[in-house]
This record gives sequence, structure tokens and C-alpha cells, in this order.
Amino acid sequence: MNIHEYQAKELLKKYGVAVPRGIAAMNVAEAAAAAKELPGPLYVVKAQIHAGGRGAGRFKNDPNGKGGVRLCKTPEEVKAAAEAMMNQILVTKQTGPEGKQVQRLYVTDGVDIKKEYYCSVVLDRATSRVTFMVSTEGGMDIEEVAEKHPEKIVRVSVDPASGMSGFHARRLAFGLGFEGDANKSAVKFFMALYKAFVELDASIVEINPLILTDKGEVMALDAKMNFGVNALFRHPEIAGLRDESEEDEKERQAHAYDLSYVALDGNIGCMVNGAGLAMSTMDIIKYYGGEPANFLDVGGGADKAKVTAAFKIILSDPKVQGILVNIFGGIMKCDIIAEGVIAAAKEVKLSVPLVVRLEGTNVEKGKEILSKSGLAIIPADDLADAAKKVVEATKKASKAA
Repeated sequence: MNIHEYQAKELLKKYGVAVPRGIAAMNVAEAAAAAKELPGPLYVVKAQIHAGGRGAGRFKNDPNGKGGVRLCKTPEEVKAAAEAMMNQILVTKQTGPEGKQVQRLYVTDGVDIKKEYYCSVVLDRATSRVTFMVSTEGGMDIEEVAEKHPEKIVRVSVDPASGMSGFHARRLAFGLGFEGDANKSAVKFFMALYKAFVELDASIVEINPLILTDKGEVMALDAKMNFGVNALFRHPEIAGLRDESEEDEKERQAHAYDLSYVALDGNIGCMVNGAGLAMSTMDIIKYYGGEPANFLDVGGGADKAKVTAAFKIILSDPKVQGILVNIFGGIMKCDIIAEGVIAAAKEVKLSVPLVVRLEGTNVEKGKEILSKSGLAIIPADDLADAAKKVVEATKKASKAA
């Protein structure tokens, strides 16, 4: 689950992470009022959407104008900036051409920046340790830095058994070249950031840019936080920060049925049980020349209602021109899947090719149910056969359209 910048900063601030003072605004009037509460004389108005590159982005109604991060020198300029951004569609390199509507703003104090840096905290699954990545190349995508200047990335891993110590933080501070008061500020910053990451069960915290002010203070000028859904039951205050308007409608529906769904850019819908099998299914679709439209894992214990919901979510995507159902029946029985597929296909009046591969518990019963359904279902013997058939059928459907 993603949260907005202003929400992330409020969480980090509680743990002692230094951030500029800021006030969230849900409309133009609140943005104008926020400016009057801040000391000035410089203000920053930031569009709040779940996407990076806001400053370099452009609004659809003014593609040649300013982006989603604007510097202002007076409260009047803050109001004008808010009027120009609120409820407009902001397009960035992360939103895609469709962009996202700005429904929240964040008005912050301007800060005198001496230098920009990069900092992130993630869980490195290869080492099972919390890992810091910092770089002197702030304000840039870390992927670009890793590709062009890998030597400028400093990594420090922390063993969860012992936790973070001063020497970890000092290695990070020295790695960025901090000295004197700046070094002390950085050590305090990194220690607080680790505490926040662990205690909030975050999956990633990214500070880009991390800045050094002209007063020698290290602080987070921007902040992104992401949380895995499996730990949210321990943090109802974080779960309450969820902004459903920022989520894909199909992903929101899937969440309501406890389905794992991620929308992709292809035209072959996938319904699979098990994350590993779902990944393999997408891989083999691409191997045979197709493009998956989604990742969808119905889980090991789905019932007829859940399968029907999953099928309807796939078909709600207008890009879908073919569907592959790939089920290995263990806890989930193949006949239950078959009944769910038929119920959903009839309810939504299936109009795209449907390839079904079943294997496992009650497979023969499931195949019999499908064959007697009266629907134009294409059976498959194995995964390779299923992938070939769905790619071929989808290409034919695409040409016909």
C-alpha cells in the first residue's frame, strides 16, 4: 500500500526524522490558508499523487506550463499555484499518458538547499537484512545512478538480530561526505529512519532528495513509503491512510474479494492459483509472443463466488482480447473453478477467446463441466499448449476487431 508524501512525512516526523514544516490541503482555500500559517518567505506547493517525477511532469490542460512542484514567494502565489493544480490531470513518467488527477496538495516551507542526496531503506531478501542505499547523486532515479555511476551508491546492511548501531549510521554519513555538524545530523537522521522503517513494518522508504541545508541540517525534502498488506493488521492508523482514488479500479475490486491482482499493459487476461504459477504463466505467454494483461492469483482456497469475481474483473479491462485460466487443483478443486468460470462467462456474456487448462484434484469432473457448458471454451492439455492456443486465438480476435 502506498501513501502520499505528506502522510509519509507525518509518520517519519514522529520518529524524529527531520522534515520541512508542511500542511496538507484538500482544496484551494486550505492551500491559501496553509501559506499564511507558514513563516515564509519561500513556499513550495506540491501535487499529491502516487507517482514520482511530479516536478518534471506536466498538466494535460497546460502541457507547456509548470509541473506539479512549484516555488512561490507570497501567499497569493501559493493560491494561484493551487488553483492551477487542483483537480487537474498531472502526467509524469510514472503515471503513463493517462496521468492522475490531483485531489490533494501539500504546502511546505521553503528550505535553503546546500546539496541534494539520495537515501532509501529496503528489505534485501538475498541477505534477509534491512539495507540502506545512499548516494551523492540526489534528485535522480536510483536506477539511472546504478547504471551510470554504480560506484556512487553506498550500501549498508543491518542485521535485524542486533539492530542498527551508531557505526552503521556513521558509515552512511561518511559515505556521503558529511563532516562536523552535518555528520552528527546525518547519524541522527539515519538512526531515526531505521526505527521508523522497522516499527512501522514498512517495505520501502525512499528519500529523494535527502538534503543538506545551509545550516548543516540533514532532512527529507521528499518521502515515499510503501507497506506490505500482510502487516497492516498491526497498524490500523496506517491502513486508514489508504487513498482509494489513487488505486486502479480493478485492483480495488480485487482487494475487496481478497484477490491478488495487478493490472498490466497486455491483452491476454490471466486467472491462476498461486503466485509462482501466475508468474510462470505470464512468462510463457510472453515466450509464445503474447502480452499478459494482468497478474491475478485467486489463491489456494477460492470458492465459486471468488472465481466469478476474478473473472469479471479480468473482463472489465477493455484491453483484454483473450483469457487464459490456468489452475492446478490442490486445496482448490478443478470442478469449483469450472463452475465459477462458467457462471462468470454467462453473467458477463463472454465475447473473447477463453483457454482453460486444469490439472489436479477433480480435474476430470472439471473438464466435463466445461465441455457440457455450451460455451466456446478452448481446452488445453498443458501449460505450453494453453499459452500457444491463447496467443493464437487472441491474435485472431485482435485482427478481427
